[in-house]
Amino acid sequence: MMADRKHWWGLVAIGFSFAMNFLDGNASRAEDWPQWFGPRRDGSVREPGLIDKIPEGGLKRLWSQPVGLGYAGPAVADGLVFVSDYLKESGEITNNPSLRDQLQGQERLQCMEAESGKVLWEYRYPRSYAISYPAGPRATPAVAEKRVVHLGAEGDLICLSVEDGKVVWQKRLPEVYGSTTPIWGHAASPLIFDGQVIAMAGGEGAYVVSIDLQSGDERWRALTAKELGYCPAVLIAFGGARQLMVWDPEVLHSLDPASGKELWSVPIAPSYGMAIAPPVVSGDRMYASGIGEASVMLKLKSDPPGAEVLWRGKSKMALYSGNAAPIFHDGFVYGADCGAGNLICFDADDGARQWETYQPTAGGTRRVSHGTAFLQSMGNNRYLLLTETGDLAIARLSPQAYQEESRFHAIDPTNECFGRPVVWSYPAIANGKIYLRNDREILCYDLSAAGNSIVP
Repeated sequence: MMADRKHWWGLVAIGFSFAMNFLDGNASRAEDWPQWFGPRRDGSVREPGLIDKIPEGGLKRLWSQPVGLGYAGPAVADGLVFVSDYLKESGEITNNPSLRDQLQGQERLQCMEAESGKVLWEYRYPRSYAISYPAGPRATPAVAEKRVVHLGAEGDLICLSVEDGKVVWQKRLPEVYGSTTPIWGHAASPLIFDGQVIAMAGGEGAYVVSIDLQSGDERWRALTAKELGYCPAVLIAFGGARQLMVWDPEVLHSLDPASGKELWSVPIAPSYGMAIAPPVVSGDRMYASGIGEASVMLKLKSDPPGAEVLWRGKSKMALYSGNAAPIFHDGFVYGADCGAGNLICFDADDGARQWETYQPTAGGTRRVSHGTAFLQSMGNNRYLLLTETGDLAIARLSPQAYQEESRFHAIDPTNECFGRPVVWSYPAIANGKIYLRNDREILCYDLSAAGNSIVP
């Protein structure tokens, strides 16, 4: 029983996919979604002309295409959609959180037209799996400089040409860096900036590595940890300087993004090595949290870069992130708690919870282990949420209440968690459309007011 309780937390690792850049965004035009959680890696949607309310009959569906197994969300850039999946050929999926299922099959990256869904090219390669919850890749592809970088569940890091899908370079991370694939697979989406790819490799002195995007040559490597976690690196800007945040299963590190030199670090050790959701930043404060009531609120400092611990989490305060990143806005943090499975709002000053609700996660009224909702901020305290039940909802989130304004069932949950059906893949929102995937298909819906016959 102890093992079962221990390992079900590992489900949080699935479905994470991460990357980062520093585009300002422009509220007067449409935007791409070239990585997990959007162009600013903060879940914000700044496009004009999007719906304020979902029509009674639901959003207009534009197209669908078959896909295989996968937790990785889609990426959208330059009129193209990229999605990773797994084509299982043999083996049994047990979804036993403490058992590495043995599968044979192929991992695949597909490129589709964003407007029509037409498949332009695909790249596939044979890959056996020996991981728990083995339904496909976890990491959202990252797109930049006419390159797309894919990370497979067993650590295949592959850079391909956006134009034709030809391999530019590839590295099998466990082989190159002498690491072991974690039980719930490689889940840290690659990060692209300044012509380099940041990846979690996990080897001695190479927990995190920087690889030249065009050549595949290693630029630098840094850090050693007892095991490879699931949290990707993220880039932040504070005090006129950039910092690369890397969270191993025991310590949150700040690195110089050009050299990998450590700037500062703070201990934070979630249960069972499950460092998953990256830290979120608002102003001079940073919040990091994980399984087992592990959390810390930091005050960032500059000249030199540093961080002061303001408070740490404990029972019945704050929230403890699972496979959905929280959003930090105007002094409050909103997100799904991995323990109770409810959506929570808390005050960043002291961690005091303002409200809790199960409505936008599993759709019920009581605790559900690892209940999930993916949040995208649309401004003015309005959020678009994808629930684990496959519903899209628009709600107002404030310190006073969760106010759901509209909802419709957008995609079927095709995976399973503790006997309940779930969909655990982040959506992509780009150019007035939203892209969703499960283990059978990828769907494109019109998210514009005009396309849904709504006057903005």
